Amino acid sequence: QVQLVESGGGSVQAGASLRLSCAASGDIFSSFIMGWFRQAPGKEREFVAAISGSGDITTYADSVKGRFAISRDNAKNTVTLQMNSLKPEDTAVYYCAADSSSSMYGVSWWINYDYWGQGTQVSVSS
Repeated sequence: QVQLVESGGGSVQAGASLRLSCAASGDIFSSFIMGWFRQAPGKEREFVAAISGSGDITTYADSVKGRFAISRDNAKNTVTLQMNSLKPEDTAVYYCAADSSSSMYGVSWWINYDYWGQGTQVSVSS
């Protein structure tokens, strides 16, 4: 079992930065692939980024590539999403998720994740 708690959301203007954090407790954190997803009102849950258990492999949605960066600290059981150059279309509830599989194949599919946080709201105004 893994419990995930996100923090760091807020309301900012376009062009600003935010840093989301996800604190994990429970099973061995380094054994999980960690991902960030987001969901805007009336839209499907959307993949944002994922990172392997060791932190050496990352992958991003095209819409955030070059602006967002995912990282993890296995000693502190945390995963972070640094979001720069925010746009109004980044507005959504952001979720942290944990995938117990060992393969990065399929990390963009939300159904592959076993555990989810409660979400944190990010609002970007123009």
